[in-house]
Amino acid sequence: MQIWLGNEAFSHQNLYFEIAAFLITFILLGRYLEALAKGKTSQAIKKLMGLQPKTAIVIRDQKEVEIPIIEVLVNDIIMVRPGEKIPVDGVLIDGHSSVDESMITGESIPVEKVKDSNVIGGTINKSGSFKFKTIKVGKDTVLSQIIKLVEEAQTSKAPIQRLVDLIASYFVPIVLIIAIGAFCLWFFLGSTFVFSLTIFISVLIIACPCALGLATPTAIMVGTGMGAELGILIKSAESLQKLKKINALVFDKTGTLTEGKPKVTNIIPYSKTKIEILTYAASIEKKSMHPLADAIVEKARDEKISFKEVSNFEEISGKGAKAKIGSDEVLIGNKNFMIENLID
Repeated sequence: MQIWLGNEAFSHQNLYFEIAAFLITFILLGRYLEALAKGKTSQAIKKLMGLQPKTAIVIRDQKEVEIPIIEVLVNDIIMVRPGEKIPVDGVLIDGHSSVDESMITGESIPVEKVKDSNVIGGTINKSGSFKFKTIKVGKDTVLSQIIKLVEEAQTSKAPIQRLVDLIASYFVPIVLIIAIGAFCLWFFLGSTFVFSLTIFISVLIIACPCALGLATPTAIMVGTGMGAELGILIKSAESLQKLKKINALVFDKTGTLTEGKPKVTNIIPYSKTKIEILTYAASIEKKSMHPLADAIVEKARDEKISFKEVSNFEEISGKGAKAKIGSDEVLIGNKNFMIENLID
């Protein structure tokens, strides 16, 4: 008003527009950084939601019916074919396969699934077809719980943030009291109302707790957002704050510290040579769908080994495989498979 009235005491030389501009800029910058962090976390949540298929093949009245995922009920029987995503959590009742559960466990090698094995929604069926009975749908599935965890972490408050809020709840009223006190002091000492009001506003601006209110939530949002972008799910803001106190860090090895691609590193012969063992193993594994088969075949190709003709090939889920090479019957598999076939 004094500017409009032409009072020279309030000319452009005595105005500090840059202070207001900087103050607003810092506040908007903090909100912008917070919005960016929220955006990164939201993108991670959208990616997680995208892991779940939109439809499922349900067996009803002895017929396979494709329905939206939201219509799947507990105890429905669902058919899953090779290469398809498992729609919801359940237990396998018929068939066998290997399932890529890396999105849940980080383990890159597919897990063998047989009758009574649990399957997780969002994971990928690799080889065989199977049927399973649903036990969890909608918000109760493992994938939905992970999404919920990320959302809760995004809005949670760290102990230090609660402390900041507590300080701010006392700080703001105290600043207001000081500003009012400064106004009254100058006004009753004979200063003009306008000058006293200027003092009042100056105290409020200088003591504005912008950093106090923005620094902590912005740091938490950036931390959880970057973590989600890198595939690290931070359970809560409190967990993020406690990171500074850790003295030991435990990693999941496969797919985290390693590439998650199995390779043949050693061949320990018993009665045959290394080349003979690799030749027999690779010739059989060439016909196998097991995730470790590719590593054995790749090793044979690196060694430029010629594959032998294989007949009567049979793959035993969760155990191994057997076949005939010439007149020899060859078995390849785990320890239990060898014990079952009376091989020491």
